Amino acid sequence: MRVVIAGGGTGGHLFPALAVAEVLRDRGHESIILISEKEIDALATSDRDEFRFEKIPAIGLPKLVSPALFSFLKTFSDSVSHCRALYRKFQPDAVLGMGGFTSTAPILAARRRKIPAFLHESNAIPGKANKLNARMVKTVLLGVKECEKFFPGAKCEVTGTPIRKALAAAIPREEALAVFGLEPGRKTLLVMGGSQGAHGINEAVIKALPLLKELQLIHITGARDESLVTANCRRENFPAFVAAFHRRMEQAYSAADLAVARSGAASLAEMAHFGLPGILIPYPHAAEDHQTLNAEIFERGGGAIVLKESDATAETLAEKIRELVSAPERLAEMAGRIRLLAPRNAAERVVETILKHCC
Repeated sequence: MRVVIAGGGTGGHLFPALAVAEVLRDRGHESIILISEKEIDALATSDRDEFRFEKIPAIGLPKLVSPALFSFLKTFSDSVSHCRALYRKFQPDAVLGMGGFTSTAPILAARRRKIPAFLHESNAIPGKANKLNARMVKTVLLGVKECEKFFPGAKCEVTGTPIRKALAAAIPREEALAVFGLEPGRKTLLVMGGSQGAHGINEAVIKALPLLKELQLIHITGARDESLVTANCRRENFPAFVAAFHRRMEQAYSAADLAVARSGAASLAEMAHFGLPGILIPYPHAAEDHQTLNAEIFERGGGAIVLKESDATAETLAEKIRELVSAPERLAEMAGRIRLLAPRNAAERVVETILKHCC
């Protein structure tokens, strides 16, 4: 089998794409991963030379009455042409879109060449791109069952959200803490805002630092705020590891007792896999408010609590963090509950579905 996987634009699309490519490779199949021209894609794939990556131009759909519409149409046309040329050379047996507008051109080009196409939607509610993409594919693969109702008329299968092989197993906690130069005797807070960081969360944590002196911190900031967070941790003499991006997230998940995070589907799947409970602060401007719906699933499951960004003052955030880290029995119960929400063999299930329809 030869499979094209469109998975760029954000870590939430790219990392599950890599997980599927790993399973295809292990089973003797060949794949090409289409990524965007964003810096985060280049950064996340720079050490993955076992795979072939192709950049395609891709931007989100602007408002219909907007000067940006002409630029979008030109870029989209270029993307379709690029995909069609690639398919002529590679001759794929299937195309898998991992979501977003980076997937639309590859799926449309597949349809025109009568190549079976598939779509993966990780979130609890799809965005505009995937509602459109779903009309052009054989099967929509879902991260959570709650999303099925948004694809009336489409054939859906729940697979879960794929997780990379590097995240398969936890690392001993003391070993993981040593990677970050942190102490085994302190509770450790992991702060992350997805692959590109989250300015709102970063600011809230900075303001809360004086109220959390008993903790230590692993803070994945995104490129924009790395210097800002580093400077504030130094000023408060707060024990912390701060980085814009960290490749080995299994180290961070293994070291942490609690996470403060956005609620993108890929991050939530990884937290569940490691049994890491969280305080979830959904991105308030996410398409269709999907991060809030994602977070609510995990709150109902008992593995996390949800805090609106508008309510995340220094005092409120610090109070919720201290309330959890000072109650080990509750934290352990939340860890057990979030594990129940972890996807099981999601990448394998995605590959099995593709093979089932194409072989």
